[in-house]
Amino acid sequence: MAKKKVTNDRTVARNKKAFHDYEILERFEAGLVLEGSEVKALRAGRVNLKDSFVKIIKNEAYLLNAHISYFETTHSHYRPDERRARKLLLHRKEIDKLVGKTSKEGLTIVPLSIYFNKKNFAKVQIALAKGKKLHDKRETLKKKQADKDAKMAMKKYM
Repeated sequence: MAKKKVTNDRTVARNKKAFHDYEILERFEAGLVLEGSEVKALRAGRVNLKDSFVKIIKNEAYLLNAHISYFETTHSHYRPDERRARKLLLHRKEIDKLVGKTSKEGLTIVPLSIYFNKKNFAKVQIALAKGKKLHDKRETLKKKQADKDAKMAMKKYM
């Protein structure tokens, strides 16, 4: 059972590369454990998810290789590492499901976006994904271009 698609207006960062490189199968919402200045950096949009991924270590989910720059006003002594592993907050059943799918079916867990929910908590939307082959990527690009051309033609017609 997949979670509902998250509708929010406070998206901080999106991982466009994930949609290009992977076929998204199932989405999950996870909380994100951050240190003090990282929240301010997120609000300022100083985050990059391009090469990041999620790994399950000792039955806990971690966001690895995500780059959250430190905020300029942060004291140099308290600056956290920009690419440190950040713990994700998921329910035990969700973690067990992710472990099972990644180990048996060879799927990958990728972050899709970081956003602030209605309660102002930082959340990460992660997904179980299957890698695309080169010809699949080309097909996706062709389809996207065809849809764009069709919309333009409809716009001119009306």
